[in-house]
Amino acid sequence: MIKLILSDMDGTLLNDRDQIPDDFWAIQKTLYDKGIIFAIASGRPYYNLINKFDKIKNSLLFICENGSLVMYQGKEIFSNPMSNDEINKINAICRNINNIVPIFCGKTSAYIEKETFENSSLAIQQEIKKYYTTLALVKTIEEVKEEFIKVAICDFDISELNSFAYFKEYQNLFQVVVSGKVWLDISKKGTNKGVAVENIQKKFGISSDETMAFGDYLNDYDMMKLAKFSYAMKNAHPDLIKISNCITKYDNNNMGVTQTLKEVFHIR
Repeated sequence: MIKLILSDMDGTLLNDRDQIPDDFWAIQKTLYDKGIIFAIASGRPYYNLINKFDKIKNSLLFICENGSLVMYQGKEIFSNPMSNDEINKINAICRNINNIVPIFCGKTSAYIEKETFENSSLAIQQEIKKYYTTLALVKTIEEVKEEFIKVAICDFDISELNSFAYFKEYQNLFQVVVSGKVWLDISKKGTNKGVAVENIQKKFGISSDETMAFGDYLNDYDMMKLAKFSYAMKNAHPDLIKISNCITKYDNNNMGVTQTLKEVFHIR
């Protein structure tokens, strides 16, 4: 019996227009009434996710910032912040990479150095604002007093080809993951969606055999391995498809997640 459902957002539950399927709300209520926990597992920050799901936020579990923060019914149940030394090291590396904007992610806000943001293209600025709806521009990152749980890099030169190459040699120090075509996420070593899911499964007494997961990109890799019912989206990265047990019949633009849930749980 499935007791936990995990779904990535971008490229998975959402279509390419950033929209939640119309039938999601009724499906989630049906699952909630059956006692099934539905978890949104995303690289997005918590404040973005609860805005997106405001009317049902207390009946969802949120795995935020690629597993760096887990929130349930307004309470933190897991987080893995980075040290000042780690943040300073990442910032120093970023200064050597052209055409990127690093976003330093706290629990309540994201921070970008003002000069970096203002010198970036309008397209990059719009991409960042789509996800980081609470954003502060600061003179230097060093002046920020809030704890950081992740550094996200917006890279229009394609993250897998550009910024990842600079951080590849530091994978022994940081968790480095390509989370989208123009996104690279860096967090504390050992932090990923899979670690967050392990903590959730332990807290609620749920096994991998009772877990279903949907994902499309490499930041979903560790999460998918912890779900017996792992569904890579039809539009997923080839490497994710290889390690998933199933593939959805439909892509994210054709409601692949909700169509699968209807079929599995016999929801009309």
